[in-house]
Amino acid sequence: MTGLPGKSPLMRALAVVMLLADTPAAGRVVPMTVPSAQLAVTVHAGKHTDIDVTYGRLAGWVLAQGFTIGGPVRETYLVGPRDTPDVDPWRTEIGWPVVKS
Repeated sequence: MTGLPGKSPLMRALAVVMLLADTPAAGRVVPMTVPSAQLAVTVHAGKHTDIDVTYGRLAGWVLAQGFTIGGPVRETYLVGPRDTPDVDPWRTEIGWPVVKS
């Protein structure tokens, strides 16, 4: 079984990076199409150390609206460490695929 270096072999991660069309596979990196989905979306402002609070609020809203989680979460880093070391302008879009219960 494979996993992340230095972690339990049960830990795995899926990272999505936008690529040009017809990008070939390279080792364990393979192109894929992310399926369309209905998303519940919010934007977390600031440092990532308290992003769990934003996730909790989004999860509460999802459940209150009668939805259930329909797949893995999608994070889009609108502004982040690659843009500026100042955490104040960081913005992370969180999108959870949802389905009506």
